[in-house]
Amino acid sequence: MLSSPVIAKIEDSQLRSDLPEFRVGDTVRVHYKIVEGEKERVQVFQGVVLKRHRAGVRSTFTVRKVSFSVGVERIFLQHSPRIDRIEVVSKGVVRRARLFYLRDLAGKAARVRDEKDG
Repeated sequence: MLSSPVIAKIEDSQLRSDLPEFRVGDTVRVHYKIVEGEKERVQVFQGVVLKRHRAGVRSTFTVRKVSFSVGVERIFLQHSPRIDRIEVVSKGVVRRARLFYLRDLAGKAARVRDEKDG
C-alpha cells in the first residue's frame, strides 16, 4: 500500500531518534510509563527481543521474560511516547529473525548465547 506524501511527512515527525540500536536476541530493559489515575510511574520490563516489525512509525518489537516460571511476552510500539527509555543489557548471538522456538524451551535451554561468549 502506497502512502501519500502528506501522511509520510506526518509520520516522519513522530519518529524517535533517541532509542538505541538493538536486534533480535538482545536482552533489553524497557522503561515504560504507566498512568494510574492521575499518577504516572515507570515500570521496567526486561527480557529477550523475540521479533521486530519494522514499519516506520508503526514499528513494534516483542520482548519475552519468564516471571515466576510463567512466560510473559509484551509487544511495544517502538516510537511510542510512553516508552521512557530502552537499555540494551546484553547482545545476543542468534541465527533467526524470529525466536518463537524459545516459547517451548525452559530453564537453561531457553538462554540466548551472549556476544562475549562467542
